[in-house]
Amino acid sequence: MTVHFPFQNSYSALPDSFFARVAPTPVAAPRLIKLNRPLAVQLGLDPDVLETPEGAEILAGKTVPAGADPIAMAYAGHQFGQFVPQLGDGRAVLLGEVIDKDGIRRDIQLKGSGPTPFSRRGDGRAALGPVLREYIVSEAMFALGIPTTRSLAAVVTGEHVIRETALPGAVLTRVASSHIRVGTFQFFAVRRDTDAIRRLADHVIARHYPELLGAERPYHALLGGVVARQADLVARWLLVGFIHGVMNTDNSSISGETIDYGPCAFMDAYNPAQVFSSIDEMGRYAYANQPRIALWNLTRLAECLLPLFSDDQEKAVADAQDILGAFSETFSDAYQAGLRKKVGLFTERDGDDALIQDLLDAMAKNQADFTLTFRKLGDAAGDPAADDARAQFMDPAAFDEWARRWHERTALEPQSAAERQAAMHAVNPIFIPRNHRIEAVIQAAVNDDNYAPFEELVKVLAKPFDDQPDYAAYADPPLPDQRVLQTFCGT
Repeated sequence: MTVHFPFQNSYSALPDSFFARVAPTPVAAPRLIKLNRPLAVQLGLDPDVLETPEGAEILAGKTVPAGADPIAMAYAGHQFGQFVPQLGDGRAVLLGEVIDKDGIRRDIQLKGSGPTPFSRRGDGRAALGPVLREYIVSEAMFALGIPTTRSLAAVVTGEHVIRETALPGAVLTRVASSHIRVGTFQFFAVRRDTDAIRRLADHVIARHYPELLGAERPYHALLGGVVARQADLVARWLLVGFIHGVMNTDNSSISGETIDYGPCAFMDAYNPAQVFSSIDEMGRYAYANQPRIALWNLTRLAECLLPLFSDDQEKAVADAQDILGAFSETFSDAYQAGLRKKVGLFTERDGDDALIQDLLDAMAKNQADFTLTFRKLGDAAGDPAADDARAQFMDPAAFDEWARRWHERTALEPQSAAERQAAMHAVNPIFIPRNHRIEAVIQAAVNDDNYAPFEELVKVLAKPFDDQPDYAAYADPPLPDQRVLQTFCGT
């Protein structure tokens, strides 16, 4: 059987300055450990063929499929606020693009596929642990309804990579609407290549914002579109307790997808200042800082687009500031609307924002579990006698005082208790990829070549809003000795 990818490549048709042509580096003994069969079908691929040894060789980069035009994309970026004029895909190769069953163009990229001209002395490889983490979290985000890159496959290479110690090597096949980043624009802006910026902007509009093709000021409209998508995306992150961990401009997607799951994590106990990333020593990318950082990144994008706005620098800056000014309101509207849904409010009334903020403040003070508090609040909406939400608080009286006000507020709406509970359970997951569960999965795979825990966790997280009695333990927060206090970048 032959593995067929119906490639229709557009990015590699751009000028050579946009990328470096480079093939994946062959590996010794590729072995498929996970194929996302539904995603393969969505992409127009045959999962049965991808699961053959020939398929594993392609997914590991040992064989390049017909029609591929493998490239490593060029980009720059601000990393923790410090600008690096050249980054690029140092351990990833974009095989090409396919049109999925919904008519959407998708990148198929191998991550961990060997060195490229952008590797900066790195080995271009990935260890098994970060590959499993990205597979788990990206697919969990998809199931939660949050725009994200996807994971098509994970393959072990039969080789080791050297980090602090020797670890099993692996390759992730990542699928994205595109891998174009804020840093992609920065790469050309720092070189004052306005023609390339225009070419890139035109490509992005055609690919991600086709509704803007007839706009009177398409580049202004492009910035506005990216601002709106990023504001909505970060609101969605906060509503599920997600912390990206490394919101550099080279990790900020122009398409509005979550990209680059390095030291990412989901909160257990609610803490607005929560940081897990081992490299975020100053808390720049803490949970509550994410909206501010998203706007900072978008401002860097706006700077790149200024030459396309106007020859008059002052006018271009004023226009950009007007567009960026919409971020805060767009984010706040999305976030507050999401919070109202999480606490079961169908309408908006004066005092609602304060009521919800009081709950968050009490949760932070009482170290209440973010996910379970909201999920169990849904139970209380259906049955006022249910006290599992109350049990999340060190001082249950703090919840009691708030719950009294909440019941008074919900009584002003006509929905039944069952309707409210169903609506709340539809937006408040019970299962998230908790750090201690991910670490347990990684240890079983790395130490024992045991992927059963990985398979089970992926299965549970595919239905995050459903009660799954057989897997109820996956909803539990970590015990004190299970807590994961730091997460690490995969490089």
